[in-house]
Amino acid sequence: MQFYYPVIFFLGAYLLTYFTVPKIIGIVEYKNLMDNPNRRSSHIKKTPTLGGVSFFYTLIFALFFLHRWDTFDEAIYFIPGLTILLIIGLKDDLLVLSPYTKLAAQLVAVIFILSNESFRITSLNGFLGIQEIPIYLYYFIGGFMMLTIINAYNLIDGIDGLASIVGIVILVIYTTIFYLTGEYFYVLISLALNGSLIAFLSYNLSSNRKIFMGDTGSLMVGFIISILTLKFLALSPESYDSLPFLLENTPLIAISILIVPLFDTARVFTIRVANKKSPFSPDRNHTHHILIDSFKLSHQEASFIIGGFNLIFVILMILLGSTSYNFYLVLFLISFFIVLAYLFYRFDYSFANIKRKILLRRKVDKIKGGVLKQSEKPSHEKRTKLK
Repeated sequence: MQFYYPVIFFLGAYLLTYFTVPKIIGIVEYKNLMDNPNRRSSHIKKTPTLGGVSFFYTLIFALFFLHRWDTFDEAIYFIPGLTILLIIGLKDDLLVLSPYTKLAAQLVAVIFILSNESFRITSLNGFLGIQEIPIYLYYFIGGFMMLTIINAYNLIDGIDGLASIVGIVILVIYTTIFYLTGEYFYVLISLALNGSLIAFLSYNLSSNRKIFMGDTGSLMVGFIISILTLKFLALSPESYDSLPFLLENTPLIAISILIVPLFDTARVFTIRVANKKSPFSPDRNHTHHILIDSFKLSHQEASFIIGGFNLIFVILMILLGSTSYNFYLVLFLISFFIVLAYLFYRFDYSFANIKRKILLRRKVDKIKGGVLKQSEKPSHEKRTKLK
């Protein structure tokens, strides 16, 4: 692949998104298709949404020019899935759909990808002693994994910049991986989406030209990331020779790349189920909400901290994965999840207790103040005698 192709795809996607997002903002404002704040919102005024529409046409343009690099005609399998998610995302942003309707649409989009043989996972290459896997198990694992990633990425889109920054970090890592393994189709699609995300981020963090990607955008970005993850796991054993970690550690490296959305989703779903609520019920228990509410961080600060953590964690796992066998890495990963979840639980619990104590103290002071005021006033009988 010539060196200028990555530059062309990245810059082309960046410029296409950068110069067309203002048009989307104008249409959304003119038609009053704004996102209204509610008790869970992190914004306080009406804000344009549907920014994810820019991802759709950018990816479609990229796939058209990328067709010459797809050995198994993968590009044509992307388009139906992206179209389905565009439609369902638009409808959800404008009318709000049930989680199960969105899940059904995602499943249909995922089926198109799973039907392409280039994504077929035939072996786990010795991970936990597992070698060959039957075809029916591949469809189950692949479908479950893609749906999990799509929804996990969708769930982290709760504050300005977070979904974009985490997406950029993930795509940079996959760009590097596929470049080292010679999978140039996936290098270019990663660069195209990354250029689009970077351009969108400048508007998402803007104070006067702000726009949200909405479900329209987060579903499509999550869909592409899930495809890249599936392809990463489906690479031939020979392709891993150029990567700096042991072949059998590949599933754990994939988990580490997606650590932020996966950890946040697992934590939030656990809390909701423990409270006897639907795992899809909205709340402010997400990691980014805790950082903002408890540490009083801005959206940008919380987003960059989480994105930086994602990158550092992947580097750490790759370093460990180059020498350690998966048993020790699994042990490390499970221990890390437990410790991190415990810390967030304890902090959130302590913060909630402090908040309750403050509110109780205020109520007690208010009641005491009312009693004192009443005692200072002369009674009706005393006022009559004084007269």
